[in-house]
Amino acid sequence: MNKVTLCLWYDRTAEEAALFYARTFPDSRVAAIRRAPDDFPGGKKGDVLTVEFTVFGTPCIGLNGGPIFPHSEAFSFQIATETQEETDRYWNAIVGNGGQESACGWCKDKWGVSWQITPRVLTEAMAAGGDRARRAFAAMMTMKKIDVAAIERAAGGG
Repeated sequence: MNKVTLCLWYDRTAEEAALFYARTFPDSRVAAIRRAPDDFPGGKKGDVLTVEFTVFGTPCIGLNGGPIFPHSEAFSFQIATETQEETDRYWNAIVGNGGQESACGWCKDKWGVSWQITPRVLTEAMAAGGDRARRAFAAMMTMKKIDVAAIERAAGGG
C-alpha cells in the first residue's frame, strides 16, 4: 500500500473517469472497483463507491461522494510533455472528450478535473529566469494550448 494516494471526489462518475484516464495516459490503469457494502447518503448497497487507479504511475482513488464537493482549479494534474505532438495528444483527448479549454496550458476534463499540459520547453525557460523566462511567460499568457514552437522562439529571443 502506498503512503500517499490522491483521493478525487466524483459525483457518481469515478469509474468512467478512471477508465478514461487508463485509456488515455501511459502507465495508467484501473486497479480495483469497490462497491458499497450497504446503503449510504446518496447511494445504495452495490453502487460503485471507490475506484483505485493510477495516472502516469501516480496512485489515485476516485470516491463517488456525490455533488457536495465539485472539483476546482485548486487541484490539477500537471503533465510534462516533450513535443507538440504529445502536447496535442493529451490536450485533444481531454478537451475532445467533453472537456473544456482554459488558459496557459490548462484544461478541464468532462468530470471537472483540471489538467496542465505543460511542455518541458516552457518549464525550462521559466527555470532559466531573467529575460528568457519573461519572454516565455509573456508568450504563454496569450495561449490556451501551449504552442511549443512559439515558446521556443520567445525564449530564444526570436
